[in-house]
Amino acid sequence: MTDSNLLLTIAVLGGTGKEGKGLVYRWAKAGYRVIIGSRSAEKAIAAANEVKEMLNGEGSVDGMGNLEAAHEANIAVLTVPYAAHRDTLEALKDELKGKLLVDVTVPLVPPKVATVQMPAAGSAAQEAKQIVGDDMQVCAAFQNIGYDHLLKDSGAECDVLVTGTSKEARAETIKLVEAAGLNGWDAGPIENSVVVEGMTSILIGINKKYGSTHAGIKITGASK
Repeated sequence: MTDSNLLLTIAVLGGTGKEGKGLVYRWAKAGYRVIIGSRSAEKAIAAANEVKEMLNGEGSVDGMGNLEAAHEANIAVLTVPYAAHRDTLEALKDELKGKLLVDVTVPLVPPKVATVQMPAAGSAAQEAKQIVGDDMQVCAAFQNIGYDHLLKDSGAECDVLVTGTSKEARAETIKLVEAAGLNGWDAGPIENSVVVEGMTSILIGINKKYGSTHAGIKITGASK
């Protein structure tokens, strides 16, 4: 744990689900202060306590309402289901101003979650950018990695593609990917998030067809 990590607060908004708790676990273990946000502060506190148990009491994890969590954060990570995506951002956009927003949301539309169904904006991340405005940096990441990878202490075989509104924002997000013990790649501008988000439906279909639970992607033929 380093002092520089403790200066940075990450709020995982809608973080009471499995994906959110997996990211919280990874970042808290790396030494960051992490806040779980939820529409229900009580639910967020319960999730934070659950992660603390996984960490054997180590690390800095708190739970609070989404609005308070967004206010406290330097970086906000959105992990809500797509059905709650717009409403959550509309409610929090004032508190998010001037901060980096990392959108993990995938526009899955039940019951055909294995079929790519993108919103009119092009992707959930592009939709987020429209909602929060031009004065915010928005990145998309972590869509193609299953929560079961995140909740294990070992590394994952799959990579994380990062798209976003600037090189600087993507570089900052890749730092978070690496802090979580994963391998991140700069996948270009936020417009490319349509491919990254859409890939999730394809991976869901592969999981169903071949009896897996954690199909992922890996970049080959390139080195950093």
